[in-house]
Amino acid sequence: MKAMILAAGRGERMRPLTDHCPKPLLPAGGKPLLQWHIEALAAVGVIGIVINHAHLGQQIESHFGDGSALGVQLSYSPEATALETAGGIRKALHLLGEEPFLVINGDVACDWPVAKAQQIAGEWAQGQLAHLVMVPNPAHNLKGDFSLQDSLIKQPEQGEAAFTFSGIGVYHPELFNSVEVGDVAKLAPLLREAMAAGKVQGELFDGFWMDIGTPERLDELNQRLNSARKQ
Repeated sequence: MKAMILAAGRGERMRPLTDHCPKPLLPAGGKPLLQWHIEALAAVGVIGIVINHAHLGQQIESHFGDGSALGVQLSYSPEATALETAGGIRKALHLLGEEPFLVINGDVACDWPVAKAQQIAGEWAQGQLAHLVMVPNPAHNLKGDFSLQDSLIKQPEQGEAAFTFSGIGVYHPELFNSVEVGDVAKLAPLLREAMAAGKVQGELFDGFWMDIGTPERLDELNQRLNSARKQ
């Protein structure tokens, strides 16, 4: 299967670190954030990887090139201005093919087993449009995003427990049919529409996960990775 890593965000909350460096190239544990994802995908044989970029994106292309040094085949989807998640994926669909594909936010750190994405795609249900990896709610998102009932992801009802969307999902290209190439489009409205039709499945992952959204969280991740290297 193919994978896409989302790397087009401006990283406003990470400024001034992102004034001269795209957020996915910020180092943690001695490597750019993006490299951790590329290496995890390569380790399970997912070598066709698409990376979108906008802010200072040429630095990403210059750093990783065609990906051969890491054992992968990288393709890039540049955006003159960031198209948001759904818009970015829609623009890159011609690089991702017609089968379900994995998408990972470039600014998360997680030990979810990416090899599972291949199993998910192999067991894809008729009419299914998405499979989301949910995580327990972190301190910065205590209300959560979506509810999980058995294997179905739903918009939470009043008082219903919700979990946080990890930024990791497997999507069918048809999810993006309503988005035109070049549109600025968020992912959540597409997911909610698909949820209402019962076409979004998912799982709860309770292992390590972090949204690297602030300099403080980047420092925390850096300390964690450096400590693991010394053990």
